[in-house]
Amino acid sequence: MKCPYCGHLDSKVVDSRDTETGSIRRRRECLNCHKRFTTYERVENVPLLVVKKDGRREEFNRDKLVNGLLMASKKRDVERAQIEELVDDVENALRSRGAAEVPSRAIGEEVMQRLRDVDEIAYIRFASVYRQFRDVNDVRGVMEELLSHPPGTRQQPPRRRTRPGRPEEELPLNLGK
Repeated sequence: MKCPYCGHLDSKVVDSRDTETGSIRRRRECLNCHKRFTTYERVENVPLLVVKKDGRREEFNRDKLVNGLLMASKKRDVERAQIEELVDDVENALRSRGAAEVPSRAIGEEVMQRLRDVDEIAYIRFASVYRQFRDVNDVRGVMEELLSHPPGTRQQPPRRRTRPGRPEEELPLNLGK
């Protein structure tokens, strides 16, 4: 590290601390003039490139993913913190692969896998965009798959619907089979 006072290239680290912003604060002493100065270091992430269906490549955009999940979970009981955590998990999983490029399909599958446990309706909404549903049969397929293989634990019991003038009873789910 070059001394800001005399320009000498050698210094020693006197103190080192993590900061709230995720960088490292180092207090250094020049080995030539013995003056002290502070430096800040941060880890530089290698950009993760997303390979789109049409072959285009673009840098992974965390905000784009968060916004898509916010749209899918609109008017649902899903907190932003849950979405942020989900996106953190997805990004960490993608980076742990060690590849500089990742197909967009892999991102979608990672999201779908985790979103299913967060909220089933948000899962279906996200799937409708991600899998580009063409008609109601595509929706039915995802719903049937969801019902036949429910997530590990549901966050809330299934809601019961009632018919006017009748006591509470569970109505059958008819998917038009």
